[in-house]
Amino acid sequence: MVVTLDPKLGEIVLLSLRVSVSSVALAGVFALPLGAAVAVAEFPGKRGVVTTLNALLGLPAVVVGLAIYLLLSRSGPLGAFGILFTPSAMVIAQAVLVFPLLAALTRQVVADAWGESREQLVSLGAGTWTSAFALLVDVRYTLVTIVLAGFGRAIAEVGAVMIVGGNIDGVTRVMTTAIALETSKGDLPLAVGLGIVLLAIVFALNIAATAIKDAAQRHHG
Repeated sequence: MVVTLDPKLGEIVLLSLRVSVSSVALAGVFALPLGAAVAVAEFPGKRGVVTTLNALLGLPAVVVGLAIYLLLSRSGPLGAFGILFTPSAMVIAQAVLVFPLLAALTRQVVADAWGESREQLVSLGAGTWTSAFALLVDVRYTLVTIVLAGFGRAIAEVGAVMIVGGNIDGVTRVMTTAIALETSKGDLPLAVGLGIVLLAIVFALNIAATAIKDAAQRHHG
């Protein structure tokens, strides 16, 4: 099925990629600037914010799925939008899961860079946001590996997307939910094919992250 590019398998893989890329992009727009700002700024309760971000790294996927389900259900505050059991709901759930990972790792990386460049940036009169943006640019190679890690978390997630997506064939069925369903049904060829593709994506992400890390070391070296 993988070699012959089975249409059903291809449909599931493409939806998985679309949902995961969208969720990482959505989370990254907010998480990267926030993580950088928290690293640079000094404010009351900063230690608590950092601790919260780190604690949310272990946020259970099923809890996120339940929370998003309650928000998007007909009786929920966002039920009028009617996006439950759609790819949009899956994007939101994955974005919530990925957000703390991106924010926490970005904060750590920028904090390290801030320790090295603080005096120079302060002497130039750079404010919090200007310093945060400058440091984000400086650590851009590392940020790419962080985003790749977020994508890996998103595409391998099953609990939240199963709850808010419903695993509807041809609509919201992604690789992880399809593997779980097809295995329970005894349809092993499709499950194995999707598993092979998922593993290939994970390996490709690791190879890309390693290559980017090497490029960053050469750049700074």
